[in-house]
Amino acid sequence: MPSVPLIAIVEDDAALRDALADLIEVLGFAARAFDSSESFLAVHVPGLFNCLITDFNLLGESGVQLRRRLQVLDPSLPVIIMSGQADPLACAWALRDGAAAYLAKPVNAQVLLQRLNSALGRASRA
Repeated sequence: MPSVPLIAIVEDDAALRDALADLIEVLGFAARAFDSSESFLAVHVPGLFNCLITDFNLLGESGVQLRRRLQVLDPSLPVIIMSGQADPLACAWALRDGAAAYLAKPVNAQVLLQRLNSALGRASRA
């Protein structure tokens, strides 16, 4: 039986972090949430997580900076960037910089599922 993909979430807003973790689990994935890039990196080992969802604007190291660091530490880990700013330039910049996807907050469950499946290289379960 295939294992359930483990999705890491790095979000400094506690309510959003918890809601996103719950949503990811409802969508059929396992989730582990972190409040900062630093707390994520403290437990990260290559291959532990199947995908990372991170906020664009985190306190401390930003989600974009975290994605760049992971490019060296775990280059096969897909990173989805989310932002409360629906800025087409930020979206284009994040995707050009190597993000697997860019999501605007509030996150739509159907879009999240599609982006996760795409990042994981899976056929859509929708």
